[in-house]
Amino acid sequence: MSNAHGSLEIDAAPAFIQQAREFLRDEYLPKIERCVEKLNDEQIWWRSNSESNSIGNLMLHLSGNARQWIVCGLGGEVDARLRQEEFDERRTIPRDALLTVLRTTVKAVDDTLAFFPPDRLLDRFKIQGTEVSALTAIFHVTEHFSMHTGQIILLTKALVGMDLVFYDFSTGKPVHTWLDAKPASS
Repeated sequence: MSNAHGSLEIDAAPAFIQQAREFLRDEYLPKIERCVEKLNDEQIWWRSNSESNSIGNLMLHLSGNARQWIVCGLGGEVDARLRQEEFDERRTIPRDALLTVLRTTVKAVDDTLAFFPPDRLLDRFKIQGTEVSALTAIFHVTEHFSMHTGQIILLTKALVGMDLVFYDFSTGKPVHTWLDAKPASS
Protein backbone atom coordinates (compact mmCIF):
# COMPACT_ATOMS: atom_id res chain seq x y z
CA MET A 1 0.00 0.00 0.00
CA SER A 2 1.31 3.49 -0.81
CA ASN A 3 0.82 6.79 0.96
CA ALA A 4 0.10 10.18 -0.64
CA HIS A 5 3.78 10.55 -1.57
CA GLY A 6 3.83 7.23 -3.40
CA SER A 7 6.18 5.50 -0.95
CA LEU A 8 5.52 2.19 0.72
CA GLU A 9 3.65 2.47 4.03
CA ILE A 10 4.95 0.50 6.96
CA ASP A 11 3.14 -0.43 10.09
CA ALA A 12 4.80 2.02 12.47
CA ALA A 13 3.92 0.26 15.74
CA PRO A 14 5.89 -2.97 15.17
CA ALA A 15 8.69 -1.00 13.51
CA PHE A 16 8.94 1.28 16.57
CA ILE A 17 9.08 -1.67 18.97
CA GLN A 18 11.67 -3.47 16.82
CA GLN A 19 13.86 -0.37 16.59
CA ALA A 20 13.77 0.09 20.37
CA ARG A 21 14.80 -3.55 20.82
CA GLU A 22 17.69 -3.11 18.40
CA PHE A 23 18.94 0.08 20.06
CA LEU A 24 18.91 -1.50 23.52
CA ARG A 25 20.26 -4.93 22.57
CA ASP A 26 22.54 -4.21 19.59
CA GLU A 27 23.84 -0.68 20.20
CA TYR A 28 23.69 0.52 23.81
CA LEU A 29 24.49 -2.75 25.63
CA PRO A 30 27.53 -3.59 23.45
CA LYS A 31 28.89 -0.06 23.92
CA ILE A 32 28.58 -0.39 27.70
CA GLU A 33 30.21 -3.83 27.51
CA ARG A 34 33.14 -2.38 25.53
CA CYS A 35 33.51 0.37 28.13
CA VAL A 36 33.55 -1.79 31.24
CA GLU A 37 35.84 -4.37 29.63
CA LYS A 38 38.48 -1.59 29.55
CA LEU A 39 38.05 -0.84 33.27
CA ASN A 40 38.93 -2.53 36.52
CA ASP A 41 36.48 -2.75 39.40
CA GLU A 42 37.97 0.29 41.14
CA GLN A 43 37.47 2.42 38.01
CA ILE A 44 33.90 1.15 37.54
CA TRP A 45 33.05 2.35 41.06
CA TRP A 46 35.04 5.62 40.92
CA ARG A 47 33.02 8.81 41.36
CA SER A 48 34.28 12.35 40.90
CA ASN A 49 32.42 13.54 44.00
CA SER A 50 29.72 12.42 46.40
CA GLU A 51 26.95 13.86 44.21
CA SER A 52 28.05 12.02 41.07
CA ASN A 53 27.31 8.48 39.99
CA SER A 54 29.85 5.80 39.26
CA ILE A 55 29.60 3.61 36.18
CA GLY A 56 28.57 0.80 38.55
CA ASN A 57 25.70 2.90 39.91
CA LEU A 58 24.62 3.78 36.37
CA MET A 59 24.58 0.11 35.36
CA LEU A 60 22.44 -0.78 38.39
CA HIS A 61 20.18 2.16 37.60
CA LEU A 62 19.77 1.18 33.94
CA SER A 63 18.85 -2.34 35.01
CA GLY A 64 16.33 -1.12 37.57
CA ASN A 65 14.74 1.42 35.25
CA ALA A 66 14.42 -0.86 32.22
CA ARG A 67 13.06 -3.73 34.32
CA GLN A 68 10.53 -1.49 36.08
CA TRP A 69 9.22 0.22 32.95
CA ILE A 70 9.23 -2.67 30.48
CA VAL A 71 9.42 -6.06 32.20
CA CYS A 72 7.14 -5.04 35.09
CA GLY A 73 5.26 -2.08 33.64
CA LEU A 74 4.38 -3.58 30.27
CA GLY A 75 5.11 -7.25 30.92
CA GLY A 76 3.23 -7.57 34.18
CA GLU A 77 6.06 -8.91 36.34
CA VAL A 78 6.13 -7.91 40.01
CA ASP A 79 7.89 -4.58 40.55
CA ALA A 80 10.20 -4.83 43.55
CA ARG A 81 12.51 -2.00 42.51
CA LEU A 82 14.19 0.08 45.21
CA ARG A 83 15.37 2.94 43.01
CA GLN A 84 17.40 4.87 45.57
CA GLU A 85 19.51 1.79 46.35
CA GLU A 86 20.83 1.89 42.77
CA PHE A 87 22.45 5.25 43.57
CA ASP A 88 23.34 4.54 47.20
CA GLU A 89 25.34 1.38 46.44
CA ARG A 90 28.96 1.81 47.54
CA ARG A 91 30.16 -1.79 47.65
CA THR A 92 32.48 -2.78 44.83
CA ILE A 93 30.29 -5.20 42.91
CA PRO A 94 32.63 -6.95 40.45
CA ARG A 95 32.47 -6.03 36.75
CA ASP A 96 31.33 -9.51 35.69
CA ALA A 97 28.45 -9.46 38.18
CA LEU A 98 27.35 -6.00 36.95
CA LEU A 99 27.51 -7.18 33.34
CA THR A 100 25.43 -10.24 34.21
CA VAL A 101 22.76 -8.06 35.82
CA LEU A 102 22.63 -5.68 32.85
CA ARG A 103 22.68 -8.44 30.21
CA THR A 104 19.93 -10.33 32.04
CA THR A 105 17.82 -7.19 32.19
CA VAL A 106 18.31 -6.32 28.52
CA LYS A 107 17.40 -9.92 27.60
CA ALA A 108 14.22 -9.72 29.73
CA VAL A 109 13.31 -6.36 28.16
CA ASP A 110 13.94 -7.75 24.68
CA ASP A 111 11.82 -10.83 25.40
CA THR A 112 9.00 -8.67 26.79
CA LEU A 113 9.02 -6.37 23.77
CA ALA A 114 9.28 -9.29 21.34
CA PHE A 115 5.88 -10.51 22.53
CA PHE A 116 4.29 -7.13 23.23
CA PRO A 117 1.26 -6.69 20.91
CA PRO A 118 1.90 -3.65 18.68
CA ASP A 119 -1.81 -2.81 18.72
CA ARG A 120 -1.46 -2.08 22.46
CA LEU A 121 1.13 0.67 21.96
CA LEU A 122 -1.36 3.37 22.97
CA ASP A 123 -2.77 1.40 25.92
CA ARG A 124 -2.17 2.98 29.34
CA PHE A 125 -0.06 1.38 32.08
CA LYS A 126 0.69 2.52 35.62
CA ILE A 127 4.46 2.83 36.02
CA GLN A 128 6.21 4.62 38.89
CA GLY A 129 2.79 5.76 40.08
CA THR A 130 1.99 7.51 36.79
CA GLU A 131 -0.25 6.40 33.96
CA VAL A 132 1.63 6.32 30.65
CA SER A 133 1.14 4.75 27.24
CA ALA A 134 3.22 1.75 26.21
CA LEU A 135 4.72 3.99 23.52
CA THR A 136 5.84 6.46 26.20
CA ALA A 137 7.30 3.67 28.34
CA ILE A 138 9.30 2.19 25.46
CA PHE A 139 10.47 5.61 24.28
CA HIS A 140 11.44 6.56 27.85
CA VAL A 141 13.53 3.43 28.41
CA THR A 142 15.26 3.77 25.04
CA GLU A 143 16.08 7.46 25.57
CA HIS A 144 17.09 6.88 29.20
CA PHE A 145 19.38 4.02 28.22
CA SER A 146 20.96 6.18 25.51
CA MET A 147 21.61 9.06 27.91
CA HIS A 148 23.32 6.91 30.53
CA THR A 149 25.26 4.98 27.87
CA GLY A 150 26.71 8.33 26.81
CA GLN A 151 27.67 9.10 30.41
CA ILE A 152 29.37 5.70 30.73
CA ILE A 153 31.28 6.32 27.49
CA LEU A 154 32.43 9.76 28.70
CA LEU A 155 33.54 8.42 32.09
CA THR A 156 35.37 5.51 30.44
CA LYS A 157 37.24 7.80 28.05
CA ALA A 158 38.22 10.04 30.96
CA LEU A 159 39.41 7.08 33.03
CA VAL A 160 41.38 5.24 30.34
CA GLY A 161 42.43 8.14 28.11
CA MET A 162 41.78 6.35 24.84
CA ASP A 163 39.38 6.21 21.92
CA LEU A 164 36.90 3.37 22.31
CA VAL A 165 36.70 2.97 18.52
CA PHE A 166 32.97 2.56 18.09
CA TYR A 167 33.35 3.50 14.42
CA ASP A 168 35.96 2.65 11.80
CA PHE A 169 36.43 5.52 9.33
CA SER A 170 39.29 3.90 7.37
CA THR A 171 37.13 3.48 4.26
CA GLY A 172 35.87 7.06 4.40
CA LYS A 173 32.45 5.91 5.61
CA PRO A 174 31.62 5.17 9.24
CA VAL A 175 31.45 1.44 9.96
CA HIS A 176 29.99 0.36 13.30
CA THR A 177 32.53 -1.60 15.32
CA TRP A 178 30.93 -1.81 18.75
CA LEU A 179 29.88 -5.41 18.12
CA ASP A 180 33.42 -6.39 17.10
CA ALA A 181 35.37 -8.40 19.64
CA LYS A 182 38.51 -6.41 18.79
CA PRO A 183 38.01 -2.83 17.63
CA ALA A 184 39.78 -1.58 14.53
CA SER A 185 42.71 0.77 15.03
CA SER A 186 41.83 4.40 15.67
